[in-house]
Amino acid sequence: MSPTSRPLGQQLTGLLKRRARQGLHLAVHRGWEWIQRHGEITPETPGRRRFAHLGEGVCIGFPSGAIYGEPWISIGSHTLVGTHVTISAGFVPGLDLGPDVIVKIGRGCSLGRGTHIVGHQSIEIGDDVFTGPNVYITDQNHTYADLDMPVGRQWPENNPVVIGTGCWIGTGAIILPGTRLGRNVAVAGGAVVRGEFPDHSVIGGVPAKVLRSHTPEEGWQPPLRNQPLISLDELAALSLDGMEGLQLLQDKLRQATPPPTELQEEAG
Repeated sequence: MSPTSRPLGQQLTGLLKRRARQGLHLAVHRGWEWIQRHGEITPETPGRRRFAHLGEGVCIGFPSGAIYGEPWISIGSHTLVGTHVTISAGFVPGLDLGPDVIVKIGRGCSLGRGTHIVGHQSIEIGDDVFTGPNVYITDQNHTYADLDMPVGRQWPENNPVVIGTGCWIGTGAIILPGTRLGRNVAVAGGAVVRGEFPDHSVIGGVPAKVLRSHTPEEGWQPPLRNQPLISLDELAALSLDGMEGLQLLQDKLRQATPPPTELQEEAG
């Protein structure tokens, strides 16, 4: 039976059901957008009072992950924290962790959704540090020296973590206790990082090692294939322009990408 041959009552009932579903769909999504917007933690919301410091322009997305130990957490101005991000100090809420800040996040950082920053002694993240989603950073790990005791029951050890200004940490990377990253270090996605790494290096692997580094005398080793599309200063300026800056960056990327025929020729 075609829709036009159905009784008028059935047609009206079907139309009303479709309209009701559409209205419910719209209400759910608009309601969730309202909840996300009003659930964010910013310097203008009451949640700011719990933190050691929450700088101007900070935004912690909602829903958040586990956030506790706020009196020992400091976040610099204009840092953006994605949704489902855990930032914690101490084992559980309510502990007295002493006089010093334990988790210090600098200015202008961007923490991808699902990232975990778990501090017990000292995690220091510099300015303009960006992470992909699901990055894990901690300054504490369990020991395994006692052969007769389960590892999970052995007393943990702390070792401070320092992530230098300008670093990029790829999706799913793990930063272990004792790690010290220099300035502008790029960490490949999925890397497991422990140890000290110099300024202006690219690291990756399990365990992570230096894949490329820069010195004033030799430049990048191994050499880069192409010149950078945009400088860090230009990128920082674009990030302050909102959607207009992002559109300009997108246009630059489109102009710099060879057409498919050129890509095929290079591959051949």
